[in-house]
Amino acid sequence: MPHASTKDFKPDSPDGSIWQILRDIALSTLVVCAIALITGFLAATSAHAQAPKGELRIGYQKSASLFVLQKAQGSLEKKLQPLGFGVKWVEFPAGPQLLEGLNVGAVDVGYVGEAPPIFAQAAGAKFVYFGHDPAAPRAEAILVTKDSPIRSVADLKGKKVALNKGSNVHYLLVKQLEKNGLKFSDIQPVYLAPADGRAAFESKNVDAWVIWDPFQAAAEKATGARVLADGTPGVVNNYQYYLGERGFVTKHPKVIEALFEDSVAQGIWLKKNLRQAAEQIAPLQGLPIDVVELALQRYEFNVKPITAEVAADQQKIADVFFDLKLIPKAIKVSDAVVVAKP
Repeated sequence: MPHASTKDFKPDSPDGSIWQILRDIALSTLVVCAIALITGFLAATSAHAQAPKGELRIGYQKSASLFVLQKAQGSLEKKLQPLGFGVKWVEFPAGPQLLEGLNVGAVDVGYVGEAPPIFAQAAGAKFVYFGHDPAAPRAEAILVTKDSPIRSVADLKGKKVALNKGSNVHYLLVKQLEKNGLKFSDIQPVYLAPADGRAAFESKNVDAWVIWDPFQAAAEKATGARVLADGTPGVVNNYQYYLGERGFVTKHPKVIEALFEDSVAQGIWLKKNLRQAAEQIAPLQGLPIDVVELALQRYEFNVKPITAEVAADQQKIADVFFDLKLIPKAIKVSDAVVVAKP
């Protein structure tokens, strides 16, 4: 058989079909490469979009008006976005449950009053104080009904006084009694949660009720309750505290700084626009606007790092609670404090 040369193959001849096959192979190779490139690009894009970002998990209560406002406005989310952090808001019914959430790692930071962290530390919970709001001594008070014959704290001797056991107001009551020459044993304490306390107060099953805002403001507005005494002058400070998991607070100072900056900015706006802020917060708290506005007037929102002086004030409360046998052991508040550097 004579040897065939490549010139004998023509593209349009049957024997020339090899050229079509080669072209098809080349085209297929280009398509496969293109698909691979596109698939790789889409996979990389998807991986980038789904890449886990940092997340600040905040424990809050509905009574924490500033956090409620920040959550509604999304201001903190915007503040943390440049840091690659998102925000997850986790609601708790009260301070003790929030501290438990912090202890088991369900949240990174939280905001509570003076008493819950003292009980939590005494129970061995792991957390640190890293910030506080200025004193709000008028945001808790001893209330009596508008027609009550009781005119002074000294008149409470032998009377039934409702309060939430182990709360901030427990300390307020102790200090006010002390100021007026009475001991805690001189009254009849009736330990009730806020809702039950108000019911007992309105039905006059107790002679006085010690409570904090916004419950205090609600009772004043709805029933005409009269303030017998509050934390002034210089009786108690009634600080509000920012708490956190120690590792998170120390590892993410920029996140904590952003939280502070946003809280200060929103707090300034709130105090300058009380009515507007109350209108936004009230439906989220399930309270009338005028009640929320009154409560907001009695708080200051200007978070600052913990100082030795503030820690010492918290230690006084812990010592009183230990003396009253409300906590099982004495504690050193300073062990759980991130103190501001000079």
